[in-house]
Amino acid sequence: MTLLAAAANESLAELSNKLVYASMAVYTLAFLAHITEWVFGSRSKVGRTAAALTADRTKADAPAVQVRTKGGGTAVLDRPKVVTRSAAGTRDVPDGPGAAGGTEKGDLYGRIAVSLTVLGFLIEAGGVVTRAMSVERAPWGNMYEFSVTFSTVAVGAYLLLLALKKNVRWLGLILVTTVLLDLGIATTWLYTESDQLVPALHSYWLWIHVSTAIFCGAVFYIGAAGAVLYLFRDGYESHLEAGRTPGRFRTSVMERLPSAASLDKFSYRINAAVFPLWTFTIVAGAIWAGDAWGRYWGWDPKEVWSFVTWVAYACYLHARATAGWKGRKAAYLALFAFACWIWNYYGVNILLSGKHSYAGV
Repeated sequence: MTLLAAAANESLAELSNKLVYASMAVYTLAFLAHITEWVFGSRSKVGRTAAALTADRTKADAPAVQVRTKGGGTAVLDRPKVVTRSAAGTRDVPDGPGAAGGTEKGDLYGRIAVSLTVLGFLIEAGGVVTRAMSVERAPWGNMYEFSVTFSTVAVGAYLLLLALKKNVRWLGLILVTTVLLDLGIATTWLYTESDQLVPALHSYWLWIHVSTAIFCGAVFYIGAAGAVLYLFRDGYESHLEAGRTPGRFRTSVMERLPSAASLDKFSYRINAAVFPLWTFTIVAGAIWAGDAWGRYWGWDPKEVWSFVTWVAYACYLHARATAGWKGRKAAYLALFAFACWIWNYYGVNILLSGKHSYAGV
């Protein structure tokens, strides 16, 4: 019976590996579809001018707002223009039409890209589940398992935002590219055969602490992507404001992204939303350390850098809430905080030794 169970677990492990590679193939197709979306979404100067004129006419033809007065009559008011600002002095720039550029063909390829991303997510999630079944435990006992689960959660968070009707399809190309990079590193350099956990990890806190750490990292990644694109878009808007003429390629890409103000808000809200959960992650780790090693804090490299990451994000949120630290300064600080998270994962696990040395590489 034991031999049959071992053979079944080995088969599940092989199936998990095949599913991960299959998801990489699907993500590659999604990457190509996203590239095609950006290419076919581009417009000529004449096309962009015509679209702008059509948009202006649509706004002009919008129905007026009727307000009933106390005397029983009605007063007709123009429909107000809604302007979103992220800070005093922010440019009043509208969001771009997205990667599709507002064209029917570009939108078609964008929908294909999203569909392929959904398929890749389901296949990769299947790989995570079968890996868990093969080892009969939580599937994040080493860096390979953590990386595969991390990319799965990142894609899942992106698809959830899309399902909630958030304007984030512009993130698809960057997301799929980095997911392929993450899976490439995981399968090439971080791969570890299915095995049981070290004794210290045999605890229900593994499900609580590590799962929240993975979720936080995946969402922090989305916030960092927003901060990077904010810097590019803000630089583009500054060039236009200064009267300069950016190149055709840069203009084609930047004009389809959300405005710098929207990207700034997106990054801030994502990071602010997940920060309390990162706080819980550290607290849960301390409680687990108390159960496993008899102390809540021991200045282990992983513990130190988790706290450094927490401090960096706390400084970012505090600075972002201060008027003088909105915009580029806050974006740089957000990227520094995410860099601390990345170092805490790759650098600490591979280069430093401590009680959290479970890299398996």
